[in-house]
Amino acid sequence: MGKHLEQPPVFTEKPARSTPLWVRRTALIVGLVFVGVGSALAGFSLFKHENPVQMISQVFVPSPDQVFGKPNVLVLMEGLDYDYTDNDVEFSKNSRSDVIKVVNLDFVNKGVYVVSVPRDMLATFPDGKQYKINQAQSDGGVKEASHVIAQFLDIPGFDRYVVLRIDATKDLINAIGGVDVYVKTSDCLMNHTGCTGGHIDYDDTWGHLHIHMTEGMHHLDGPAAVGYGRFRHDWCSDPCRIMRQNQVITAALDKLKGDKMNTLIHAGNILGVIRRDVDTNLTQNELFSLASYFSGFSSKDVHFTQIPYTGDVEMPDGDDLIPDETQLASIVQDNLIAPPTPQPSPDAMALAAIAPATVRVDIENASGMTGAARAVADALKKAGFAIGDVGNADVTDQDKTQIQEHSTVTFAGAKVRSALPAAMQKTPITGARVPTSSPAATATTAPSDVTVYVGRDLANAVIAKRTSPSATPL
Repeated sequence: MGKHLEQPPVFTEKPARSTPLWVRRTALIVGLVFVGVGSALAGFSLFKHENPVQMISQVFVPSPDQVFGKPNVLVLMEGLDYDYTDNDVEFSKNSRSDVIKVVNLDFVNKGVYVVSVPRDMLATFPDGKQYKINQAQSDGGVKEASHVIAQFLDIPGFDRYVVLRIDATKDLINAIGGVDVYVKTSDCLMNHTGCTGGHIDYDDTWGHLHIHMTEGMHHLDGPAAVGYGRFRHDWCSDPCRIMRQNQVITAALDKLKGDKMNTLIHAGNILGVIRRDVDTNLTQNELFSLASYFSGFSSKDVHFTQIPYTGDVEMPDGDDLIPDETQLASIVQDNLIAPPTPQPSPDAMALAAIAPATVRVDIENASGMTGAARAVADALKKAGFAIGDVGNADVTDQDKTQIQEHSTVTFAGAKVRSALPAAMQKTPITGARVPTSSPAATATTAPSDVTVYVGRDLANAVIAKRTSPSATPL
């Protein structure tokens, strides 16, 4: 009987389950929509000269006023002081604040207003006694610092805080590959015409601070940038120290904004510095919204000022600075409470109807540049305006010119602005309030219609016109 060969099993392949036609059509339509939206965004971004990613974020990321539920946010920013152990290790436990800045993130004007408070300023503490304002951080951390500084400025409080720990600035500057800064002595910072190749020199072995720089443009790494920002051992002391810090901040912002490829390459390092060296109660969503909103802004949109002082007084904790109360109130009002809103110029016919001779103008030099107020006054007088008081402002380190209008003549401020150089035509005009320190408020002569506080921007523009071979009247 022969072997019976088993037949191999037969496998029948089941037909693949087909995707319903309506699903395929829907997917095709959705895909086409995404391609269309992407193409539209790419095309529109080219037209607008913007990054497509930035445009997408503007569409899908909520704006800060939606996230915070208000038109501006006040942020207290502190940089901690530090010391060294006997083993030469840095520590900042119970340290005071070495840097105090109040930052107003203004979503209406899309501007940033930074008010610096000198660390030795005299302030009243919760126990009713007076100490240096930077002692608050040591006594009770950022909570007490926020309370004392808000009370000093006479504001309700802060919305958020940012505390820079040890090495935050140094690490951040290193993370972006250093910054280019024009190193200045105090003569150069305050006079702006005295930059004659001077030096800044200081050695503090215990504090690990060794500064030896000449005036001029330098590429500074993290330690050098921190050293330059900490230097205050000359006649100008803290005011120039704050101005140097602002120089470093501006240089860092310009590099982050101007060299996007560098920023992208170092993004990981930058995020690492923020996680390691920064303490803040800003949430990730808030930071993302702020980063998206201010991604296109320029350092020109950052307005720096500082609280001036009238002298010092000897206290148990050393020589404390006495704030200029009048200027303090004015600076808080203009930068933290109601920043001036840029106003479009009225039409040409409305301005042409105003006779310059009917507008009286006071000019105060807030630039620190010798002769700037007189130069602006001469130019406005040639343009036909009636010139009132001409002199120096109480604050002499302002980059930006301010125009204050306090007149019954409609558009008087805009009329004066129209006679200034083209670069000044976006200068905000503040209305209706005259600072009590202004000569216009106490003058026995006729009251002025407009006060021009000459910043370095206008001073430089006027000087450039006066020295140009083809100069024409302002």
